[in-house]
Amino acid sequence: MTEIITGLYLSPLEVVAVLGAVALVVARWLPPAARPRVTLAAGAVLVVSVLALLVVGIRWQVLPVLVGAALAVPFALAPLLRRPRSARPAWRARWWLALPGSLVCIGLIATGPVAAWAFPVPEFPEPSGRFAVGTRVVQWTDPGRAESFTADPDDRRTVVVQLWYPARKSPAGTRRAQYLGRTEQEARTVSDALAGGVGLPGFLVDGVLHARTHAVVDAPVAEGGGRFPVVLFSPGSNGVRTQNTAWAEELASHGYVVAALDHPYDSAAVVLADGRTIRAKTASSGSREQDAKLAVGWTAVRAADLRFVLTRLERPGRETTGPLTGRLDTGRVAVTGHSMGGAAALQAARQDRRFDAVIDLDGFPHGPASPSLHQPALALTQAITPATDPQYLPRLTEALKRGTATSYRLTVPGAAHLTFMDGPLYLPPVPSIVGSVGRTESPRMVAATTLAFLDSTLRHKAGDLAGTLSAHGDLTVHRPGG
Repeated sequence: MTEIITGLYLSPLEVVAVLGAVALVVARWLPPAARPRVTLAAGAVLVVSVLALLVVGIRWQVLPVLVGAALAVPFALAPLLRRPRSARPAWRARWWLALPGSLVCIGLIATGPVAAWAFPVPEFPEPSGRFAVGTRVVQWTDPGRAESFTADPDDRRTVVVQLWYPARKSPAGTRRAQYLGRTEQEARTVSDALAGGVGLPGFLVDGVLHARTHAVVDAPVAEGGGRFPVVLFSPGSNGVRTQNTAWAEELASHGYVVAALDHPYDSAAVVLADGRTIRAKTASSGSREQDAKLAVGWTAVRAADLRFVLTRLERPGRETTGPLTGRLDTGRVAVTGHSMGGAAALQAARQDRRFDAVIDLDGFPHGPASPSLHQPALALTQAITPATDPQYLPRLTEALKRGTATSYRLTVPGAAHLTFMDGPLYLPPVPSIVGSVGRTESPRMVAATTLAFLDSTLRHKAGDLAGTLSAHGDLTVHRPGG
């Protein structure tokens, strides 16, 4: 009864509560013979559903429904308790007072479903590949790199990595992984940090705490002796490792292993294995020039994190990758990222030839433009408007044109910066925030374009890559020497 109904964005209990509240308001306007039965039935249904919601956990979206129902009670009960003063039907008495009150109550009750639609529990698209999806979280410390965000000379750089991988199908009813964290408490910590980072109260996006993904924690790896190509991912500034879960699950279902990083002191909140929470220290200074310098440094740290994680993935042994030991093809690796993570992916690829391909999801290329990229690259960008940073496209074009391999820039009409992560699944569908591509269409578009690119560059599948990409937007192809 707590599962969210697709399309309604409400659970069955919440739907019952809304219907009970509406019936309570409508009862005031029914003929006298029907009014008592409907009022008592609606009241009973409402009370039972609210009590059940209090047990399983009540969402803030239901509160306007309860307020509207509470205001409706006097209007519903007064005609039943009043003694008629004349032969005129009681239900017609003082209708001019009851009508505005009833409209206010209906308006409040309607606010609940609208709020649930605007801030829903995310419903992750069903992965389309032939594999089920498993996930696990690991934590690694780089003994050779000092933590630059702290003053402790003995503090070493630590990263938290979440792996999504092709898995065997789990038995029906197997509990799926929590979104945003290994536990509900971690998910709440991360959710509150993400909301606070953009100035929103945490309760507005508490729908993410009720979300379950399609992955199963520590599920057995898919059968067969084959090895899977690896895709590393760096999130946006103050973003977190799980911010592209829908995309990661889709790739894993098609036979890739995705390794997404939390970057401590940059990600909104990183919960370590010992329970400590590291919160972001990176913040805008308010100066465009100073922020550009800061971004270069932060990007360099992220790029080093990506290179370190690849090194760890190359090491055999269950202490590194657990059930994936021997199943990773670290000879076929792509590095990807969103926003600042995209800049880090470009930088890591420039510095490390172990990366065979690079994907930049709407990331401004911070840092030096040299050496040139030697790997094929795909850059997905939001729709370009007068508000877009005028340096963005020139810098990105320069980075791609200087490459020695064919690269692709795809500008997606209707896309905003948050189109390229999970945001459209749980944020209000406002074009300026998440674009107008669509709630479910956004992750599908990102997955379709990146899968086509990865299949072409890592698996060398034949096909018209340019044709596939151009179906989703305005494509520019940069060929070596072109």
